[in-house]
Amino acid sequence: MNRKALLAVLLLAFVGYAGWSFVNSLTPYVGITAAKKTSGSVQVKGLLDDRGRIPHMEGNTFVFFLRDEETNETMMVRYKGAKPDQFDQAHHIVAVGKYHAGAFHAEKLLIKCPSKYEKQKGK
Repeated sequence: MNRKALLAVLLLAFVGYAGWSFVNSLTPYVGITAAKKTSGSVQVKGLLDDRGRIPHMEGNTFVFFLRDEETNETMMVRYKGAKPDQFDQAHHIVAVGKYHAGAFHAEKLLIKCPSKYEKQKGK
C-alpha cells in the first residue's frame, strides 16, 4: 500500500471514530415518560413538584421530585451532591443523567431562575 492510500485510510478511520464519539456523547432532551424508558443518559426539563414532597438530603444525596409541565407526570430525582444554590427559586430544573431503580439519577442539575432575567429586563 502506498503512502497516500495509507494516509487516506487513517484519516477516514479517524473521521469515522470522531463522528461515532460525538453522536454517543449527545444527551437529548426528553420528557419524563421517555426518560423512564431510555437506558442512556438524557436531559429532562421540568418543574419542582413540592406537593407534599419536600426536597431533602439522604446522606450525601439530594432528593426531590420533578414534574413534567405538559403531562404532569412526576419522577423522583436523586442527585449525589448538595442542594444547588437558588434551587428554591428555580423556575425550571434540568436534570442530566439516567433513570434506573425507580428514580432518575442525575449527574448534573441545571437551575433556571427567572428572577435574574426579570431584573435585567427592567434596566
